[in-house]
Amino acid sequence: MHGLILRTLQVFVQDTYGSEIWGKIADQADLMEPDFEAMLNYDEQIYFELLSAAQHVLAKPPEALLEDCGTYLVSHPNSEGLRRLLRFGGVDFIEFLHSLDDLPDRARLAVADLALPDLELRDHASAQFQLKISKGLPGFGYVMVGLLRAMADDYGALVLLDYDGTLRSMNLIEISVVETAYAAGRDFELAANATPGGAA
Repeated sequence: MHGLILRTLQVFVQDTYGSEIWGKIADQADLMEPDFEAMLNYDEQIYFELLSAAQHVLAKPPEALLEDCGTYLVSHPNSEGLRRLLRFGGVDFIEFLHSLDDLPDRARLAVADLALPDLELRDHASAQFQLKISKGLPGFGYVMVGLLRAMADDYGALVLLDYDGTLRSMNLIEISVVETAYAAGRDFELAANATPGGAA
């Protein structure tokens, strides 16, 4: 498993629950080294042991933890770079949804050996969508649910999500966009603020 995935889980727990809790989870999972290197590869079993340890320490099911991690990837200040990358997908939430098909390829442009599951968005009716997620990365569907919820809030959209992770060859998220401008979204500018006194 790519170290970036394990590193993301580590940083999410540290930022959300604190370094002491991460230390307890690392001990519970019998990690030889509590810090993951983002550019290394690890045995996939470590991922499952980590989720099991987190469930024990936090008294929280892995599905909820992974969904919270997806939300963290958009909403936490330390993830602003990823949030900006996702916001470039469209001016509103529906345009963003249509950009999801390209997300695995964009991830590989940033990290060449990071293989995310394929995503396929299908329009069913006005404001009704279905996101198909290929199998491959355990728990990725739950991360996507959290990410989609956070992105809907970011755009100010009112969205209903229904996740089915029981299908044999894929995971499925049913998306109903109730209102694209339900509330004020978070501030976002295409151009990052220039550093005062910096070169143009």
